[in-house]
Amino acid sequence: MPKNSVKAIIFDLGNVVIDFDHNIAARKICGFTKTSPSQIYQLFFDSGITELFEEGNIAPREFFLKIKELLSLSIDYELFLPIWNEIFFFTQRNRQVVELAVCLRNSYRLGLLSNINVLHYEYIKNNFPVFEAFHHVMTSFELGKRKPHPVIYQKALEILGVDASQVYYTDDRPELIAAARAMGICGSVFTDTATLKNELINNGIMVS
Repeated sequence: MPKNSVKAIIFDLGNVVIDFDHNIAARKICGFTKTSPSQIYQLFFDSGITELFEEGNIAPREFFLKIKELLSLSIDYELFLPIWNEIFFFTQRNRQVVELAVCLRNSYRLGLLSNINVLHYEYIKNNFPVFEAFHHVMTSFELGKRKPHPVIYQKALEILGVDASQVYYTDDRPELIAAARAMGICGSVFTDTATLKNELINNGIMVS
């Protein structure tokens, strides 16, 4: 990437800006169903129902009712909510990423791009002060597609007002970085803040 060509930087949310563990919810829900944690995990987080929810195609209560039926859950919506939401935690690594974002936001347009449902988004917004570091928080449930679909990346570019060649993107999932690169977006797989800083500097991005 040519020096000084970057105008915007896109960060992923989960396991970059804030950590999470879906198994926390899977283990808790076991007490209300005969289904195993591994089966619950697959249904919760790797299924067509979750895709619909993360793309904003079904409402929270409809999502809950589908999950309740599939797992034969003996639980109501109010009890389900904290189990579903309380999977996030803020680590020192996350803190370093947010501090880096705050340093970058005066010189670059900063975007947060996440595959996320509205319940998780509202929970994070209300409990973790991370969104304020970014100019734009762009979510799959609002944009109507999940990464790695090209549409979500294109919409992110439009929101940031930049071309693909003017963006640097970091995400913890290699396949999502690969999809972005296929569109001309430069990026790297996130492992830790020190490595990310080096990657940014190597691409002509000023890191104070």
